[in-house]
Amino acid sequence: MPSESLRFETLEALKNSPKGKLNYSPDWLEKGEDILAGCVEVSSLSPLSGQILKRLSPRPLLKTRSLSSCVRDTSPEVSEGLSAGASVPISPRQISSPPPVSLHAEDDEQKAGEIQEESVVSPVASPPPAISVLSPRATQMAGCIRMCERKHKAKAKVELSLRLEQQERLVATVSSCESEQLKRYEELMELKQRQEYQSMRDMMEKETQESLGRQEKLREEHRHRMKILNLRLREAEQQRLREAELERQRQVEGRERHRAINAIQEEVLQLNQLLQPRPSTQTDPALDHTPYITRGNQLCSQVSDVVPASADGQFPSVEDLTVAERALQEMRSLVRNLQGEEAQAAERKRKEQDEEEEKKKRHEELKAQQEEQKKTAARSAKEKAKKEGLQTGADESTLKWYSALQDAANQCAQACDELSRAKDTQTKKLKMELQKAATTPVSQIANISGAPLKEAFEKIDKLLSSRPVTSAGKTVSASQHPQGLEFVSYKLAEKFVKQGEEEVASNHSAAFPIAAVASGIWELHPKIGELILAHLHKKCPYAVPHYPPMERGTSVEDYQKILGYRVDDSKVEGQDSFLKRMSGMIRLYAAIIQMRWPYTGKQGPHPHGLNHGWRWLAQILNMEPLADITATILFDFLEVCGNALMKLYRGQFWKLILLIYEEYFPRYFEDIFLINFHPKMTIWRKLTHSQAIQDEYEFVSSSGL
Repeated sequence: MPSESLRFETLEALKNSPKGKLNYSPDWLEKGEDILAGCVEVSSLSPLSGQILKRLSPRPLLKTRSLSSCVRDTSPEVSEGLSAGASVPISPRQISSPPPVSLHAEDDEQKAGEIQEESVVSPVASPPPAISVLSPRATQMAGCIRMCERKHKAKAKVELSLRLEQQERLVATVSSCESEQLKRYEELMELKQRQEYQSMRDMMEKETQESLGRQEKLREEHRHRMKILNLRLREAEQQRLREAELERQRQVEGRERHRAINAIQEEVLQLNQLLQPRPSTQTDPALDHTPYITRGNQLCSQVSDVVPASADGQFPSVEDLTVAERALQEMRSLVRNLQGEEAQAAERKRKEQDEEEEKKKRHEELKAQQEEQKKTAARSAKEKAKKEGLQTGADESTLKWYSALQDAANQCAQACDELSRAKDTQTKKLKMELQKAATTPVSQIANISGAPLKEAFEKIDKLLSSRPVTSAGKTVSASQHPQGLEFVSYKLAEKFVKQGEEEVASNHSAAFPIAAVASGIWELHPKIGELILAHLHKKCPYAVPHYPPMERGTSVEDYQKILGYRVDDSKVEGQDSFLKRMSGMIRLYAAIIQMRWPYTGKQGPHPHGLNHGWRWLAQILNMEPLADITATILFDFLEVCGNALMKLYRGQFWKLILLIYEEYFPRYFEDIFLINFHPKMTIWRKLTHSQAIQDEYEFVSSSGL
């Protein structure tokens, strides 16, 4: 590692430094030696003492004495200080605390003392006395020198102790660093060992997994091969069974063809006998049986040629059966043609006889027609006089309203024409989902109420508000296609009218829940109400009311469709079925104009209220009544909403009832045939002769309303 190389370089640099060359004895304490024993040498003068001696000059005795006295005064303190310094052990911290004493400072003090002494000496100069070694001055000087040496030794000891302490700290630091490096190294080696162990373990696990995977793959291949072999065995067995079934079926079909050919031969022989002339037709010279008999014999021979080929133990082929069937068909056509000619001959004879009888009856019929014409003219004149003042059709404003509704419905149908005639699969699927979402809630409305009815209403409202709706487990919205809203509105209105046409016609009580939902949707979405009226007027023009006249160039079937009849394959539905459907739609309309959606918090005016019912009733009574249909729709309308009209219009309603009773019904009751034409006419007759009507008539007449 890079840190280890740096450590060794640091140690090498420390070793080569001047301090690193010092010799240390690690066992000096065991030997009992002083750490500074090697530094003790023989006392010698310092090199600085020469300079001091040069400055000395002969002094008078007084000076010497004064100096000696000064030395005596000062020497005890110095000696005490030296003795104290020599006797007290000095620690590195105690030595380092006071400031070190330098030699230069001491020299300055000595120079200052000499200058002061010279200022005391008299101006009379005298030669300096010779200094002996044993003079007090010399003794003082020697003491100063020894003091200086002791100071230097003390300073050396302090510095040496500091260096030893620093060296110990350095050694401790290096030792701790080396121990830390050793620990890191050991941790690194341990980490490498763990990593190697983990890698070997991972490699072994990987090899184990690979071996297990190869074994599993081999097992899977083995299972796959076993499956393939089992499938082949099953296919072979199924093939054998199919072949056996085909063989059995071939034999069954062969036997069936054999029986069929025998039956065909028997029928051909029987039909050939029918081609023989009968005694009743032999007298007719115009009918010749010879060609028919010849061709019949040829067909019998053709079938007989096919039968022996199948009688040799082999089954007849499909071609043989086809030949026999073709011969049978031709034989049947021969018999039909012969019978047709015989029928034509018989018809000619019958016509001749009928013409003779017709001539005899013609004179009698002419007389009867003349009498009938006279009676019819008298009756028509009488009816014309009674029906004077009634309309034959709706007024102009009603027709304009009717045309505007039909135009709006046609525009809506054209707007969604692209979606209705879509050919791509995705658009067709969306169209079917939208249609189901629109029609399913309406189909579920019959005699339900409460929460189910509210749920159906909310589904329809969400769909018309372009919000997502769940239908048949799928979520659909009208906003998924640009024409989706128009398509849903058109289909929804159509379904409401269809419910009246089918459900209400069979179950009269279903008119009210359906009308409640339709009225609520009409109030929230006015366009739906217009489309409902358009579909209702198209299927039941009597709800306008409007009796469409037959125009020139219109076929009978088209005119019957305009009147509301169903025409399928040129077959017009029966009168009972027609009246039942018209009754259901009129009942639904009568329920819509009086019903309101009960779960709305704030209700405004009804979008198509009872005033429209009063208008319809007044217009139907001002129009020329039609046999059967007028009585039916009047009865159904008054039965559903008569009570609501009575509560709203009161006296006016009863005046209208009196008008029906006194003037309108006699037009139906004039002829016995009209009275008994339909069961509802009998109901109307009972209604007019009921005691309630009589009592109300007397009350209105007496009150002058």
